[in-house]
Amino acid sequence: MTVYPAGMFPATFIGGAGGIWTIDRMTAVAGEPLPVADRLEIREGIVTVSGGVWRLAGVAGHTRYAERAEKTQLDALSPPLGRPEATRAALIPIRKSAGWWTLPQDERRAIFEERSRHIADSLPFAPRIARRLYHARDLGQPFDFLTWFEFAPEDERAFDDLVAMLRAREEWSYVDREVDLRLSR
Repeated sequence: MTVYPAGMFPATFIGGAGGIWTIDRMTAVAGEPLPVADRLEIREGIVTVSGGVWRLAGVAGHTRYAERAEKTQLDALSPPLGRPEATRAALIPIRKSAGWWTLPQDERRAIFEERSRHIADSLPFAPRIARRLYHARDLGQPFDFLTWFEFAPEDERAFDDLVAMLRAREEWSYVDREVDLRLSR
């Protein structure tokens, strides 16, 4: 069994016939879709599996784009994952263009927050939507980020508003592949 450093949360998302999450719909927002699967299984760790239609792995851990004050605000407002009432979820894998990755860190940060206001304008949604960002680029995955969200059915509209807002910002002009999977349990 692999032991991961403290504060690291590796996970493997497996699209196939098993798992507690039903895939209600899948939309290719940009680029190629994922192959069709009925259910989603989430396993702790980076695992290889046989039998799934697709497999995406990532590691959540230390915050990379948020500054201390932003992280403090997000942590105070964000509900935990796994709440019983959060029977809806979204898995949104995202790949950014080579142009994004050639920018120095300070320029990516300026686009992400100073101009696109990703964190600041997301804060009002935070109390209703649990989230975890998995980094996948350094694992050689087909996406750079795997974004996982959980929310109650009555907050689905708020989640749709949040995603639409973020997709309209400058930061999203660098997204060249995005798939939006909506799930229920």
